[in-house]
Amino acid sequence: MTLNEKNIHKAAEFLRKSKFTTAYTGAGISVESGIPPFRGEGGLWTKYDPNLLDIDHFIQDPLRAWEIIKEIYYSHFGSAKPNKAHLVLAEMEQRGLLGRTITQNIDNLHQEAGCKNVFDFHGNSKRLVCLSCHTYYAVTDVNLDHLPPACRQCGGLLKPDYVFFGESIPQIPLSAAYEAAKISDVFLIIGTTGEVMPANQFPLIAKENGATIIEVNPHESNYTSAVTDIFLQGKATEMMELLAEALFTPSLDND
Repeated sequence: MTLNEKNIHKAAEFLRKSKFTTAYTGAGISVESGIPPFRGEGGLWTKYDPNLLDIDHFIQDPLRAWEIIKEIYYSHFGSAKPNKAHLVLAEMEQRGLLGRTITQNIDNLHQEAGCKNVFDFHGNSKRLVCLSCHTYYAVTDVNLDHLPPACRQCGGLLKPDYVFFGESIPQIPLSAAYEAAKISDVFLIIGTTGEVMPANQFPLIAKENGATIIEVNPHESNYTSAVTDIFLQGKATEMMELLAEALFTPSLDND
């Protein structure tokens, strides 16, 4: 049995025994759905100026900002579908093995996979919000052929409902992440390397509060040597499929 296989079975055992498990996901879980990360090799910031997603720039030049937003999020990645890793988390939730998902992603793929208890730490690209009257719209209900899009209620500027540079993390997901870090028996990290503040703090808080940290990443991260108890090294889809097999298949031994 390889080290990864041993770790898979060990992780499955901790997950079975856990009274409350949190999944904590980042860009790496969605890469295999065709959504590139922001940072690193091939990341979006190697192709686009991140200042275009600064809130002050957005307000000053909404047309230019919206042209890039539409190109990145709605033309290229709007058709992305949940992959096996998203689907395994949804099944874990349905089976009572996952209490909460905190995601740094804005792609809505956890919800599309069937997860119900999801907190979008950085917001969600599938919603738009009016900066004037705060009316919300599903992006599918807004015509993006006319930019920048305007609110049907007041004529104000519509903005994607995710966190731009210069904006604060929404209070509800922030509180949910703090609470999850404090109450979880298992904190399952998938596809995040721990580079972004304040999101990178929650696995550390979970560890301080006695959680077992299971990490799924293709390469070692800032968490691996610092807080991780069980490291499942590989692609999110492959590792989560193996974990599901170990987790959902009845054990043949009597341990």
